[in-house]
Amino acid sequence: MATKDDLPTSFDLLLPILREVEELGGSAQTRQIREAVLETLNPSEELLALRYPKSGDFILLDRISWARSDCKTFGALEQPRRGLYLLTPLGREILALPENQAVERLRDLRRETSATARRAASSQPSDDETAEDEDDLPHDDAREATEWRDALLDRLHSMSPTAFEHFVLYLLRSFDLELEHVGGSGDEGIDGIGVAPISPVLSAKVAVQVKRYNPASSAGIGRQEVALFQRDAEVAGAERAIMVTLGRYTPAARRASQATTPMVDLIDGEKLCDLVREQEVGIRIVPQVMPEFFDRFESGSSANRSTIVATCGRRNSLTHTV
Repeated sequence: MATKDDLPTSFDLLLPILREVEELGGSAQTRQIREAVLETLNPSEELLALRYPKSGDFILLDRISWARSDCKTFGALEQPRRGLYLLTPLGREILALPENQAVERLRDLRRETSATARRAASSQPSDDETAEDEDDLPHDDAREATEWRDALLDRLHSMSPTAFEHFVLYLLRSFDLELEHVGGSGDEGIDGIGVAPISPVLSAKVAVQVKRYNPASSAGIGRQEVALFQRDAEVAGAERAIMVTLGRYTPAARRASQATTPMVDLIDGEKLCDLVREQEVGIRIVPQVMPEFFDRFESGSSANRSTIVATCGRRNSLTHTV
């Protein structure tokens, strides 16, 4: 029987993550990194299904999130905006080293970061008596980024299939798609049909399929389901197609979605959450003051004035929470 000890640790995943970002052109979205690492690791379904006993999170996916965040903390990746990562000069320097030296460099960075964190927390009570191994502890960045998503996905999964279809069509309409609900018996695998704007003077006929799969399941939508939807969309005369699920897609499904026409835009649970947040549909964005942002105004040096000019146009003074 597979156990968590059969999985790579978050440290083991640092170098693979940097390699995948480089392979993707030096930058990548969160989902792209996760899918690329999973495709390279090619874990069995049994390993992929392993969960933490307390939180219920999938261990491997959580460790990938932890490792990605650590790459950012170490300075090997930077995050110019939410959900997008960029390989830094330090990251490229590490990748240029022989593998054993690259691993040792990452180990040094982890030690330096841990030492800094211990010094900062030296005045805090110790939880050593109750702590599990480091890969079982929830990563602060990962937990903050996923808690509201988990709550949203759970609520969407609790809806009836028809209600979820109505919600998805409503969300897509908020992006100016003109859609008609055609779900039900005889729908040939299509839940919505209509027109998607491409530009002010161009549009395309689009077909939509909605799958209310359990977001907690480790099984993803595969190539065959995407191919069947492509066939149904083509029969309906669609030039583009959109498939929406609360779960995930396998790497083979993503390749199939772009292999023939009509091409299918795949929206998984994570991307669905991003779209909901973008449109503020069913969630509340709460402003949060960031006191440290205003520190830069305390100094009159030319260097700080340059920083102010460079950043004052960004929305750095608010944090979106749900």
